[in-house]
Amino acid sequence: MLLRAFISSARKSLSVLYPEEESKAIVSRLCEDLLGVTAYAHILDPAIEVPGESLPGLQSALERLAGGEPLQYVLGYSYFSGRKFLVTPDVLIPRPETEQLCDIVIRQGKAGMKVLDLCTGSGCIAWTLACAFPCSGVLGLDVSYEALAVAASQEISIPENCIRPEFIRYDVLSDPSGLDRAIQDAMPSASDDLRFDIVVSNPPYIRESEKPLMHKNVLDHEPGLALFVPDSDPLVFYRAIAAIAETRLRPGGFGAVEINEAFGPPVAGIFSDAGFRDVCMLEDFRSKIRFVTFRK
Repeated sequence: MLLRAFISSARKSLSVLYPEEESKAIVSRLCEDLLGVTAYAHILDPAIEVPGESLPGLQSALERLAGGEPLQYVLGYSYFSGRKFLVTPDVLIPRPETEQLCDIVIRQGKAGMKVLDLCTGSGCIAWTLACAFPCSGVLGLDVSYEALAVAASQEISIPENCIRPEFIRYDVLSDPSGLDRAIQDAMPSASDDLRFDIVVSNPPYIRESEKPLMHKNVLDHEPGLALFVPDSDPLVFYRAIAAIAETRLRPGGFGAVEINEAFGPPVAGIFSDAGFRDVCMLEDFRSKIRFVTFRK
């Protein structure tokens, strides 16, 4: 089969799900990953053929994409902050907004810190910060065993003098007094001082009522546990994070959370009411309120 014929057919099959430019980008990425060809190879050489041994895998991937499965799950990876992260349907696909969250934290950090990442998911935040802060200990927590397995299995090249993050199971919505035991049970070598210099989180924050506004491939394939909160209590995770940060942040420690754009002032109020200072709301690259930062 000619590559240009496959590309034309693939774009047409995806056009019912995605805008034209997005379907083009998806097909180009698929061909680059599975065939090792550039996005314009079929233009430079209209006679180029898809190798026979590659065609079944290519067709299978296209069928999954046409069924609405996100490209990142089909390929098994996603890029985040310049690194390649394994992703499965057990974890969210990392978003550019969360890259910004990491950038905010990195600007506040330095070597030799202790970092706590709540609701770690794929571990993209924990790994990114571990690579950014030499000689620092990063701990990622999540309620999902499956997500933790993905986070721990990331094949990230750690820079010299940096330390691989640790991952343990912990329900952020449980009694915060149980966190000490969770850390000590999973990390017997942890010091008696279980406080951190940074607390960061990208928790679930999309209301159930917002589902009709979301793309079908997200609703059908990404884990709802990591996405949604009840309309009756959409800020439940931020109260829990504030409670943990009250006891886990060292004096002067820094915190940052990603939020639903509809709840900037209420989330900021939670941290202000909990006694944190320098509480700020920050915009993302789309000029939407997306982050709240605070200091102990």
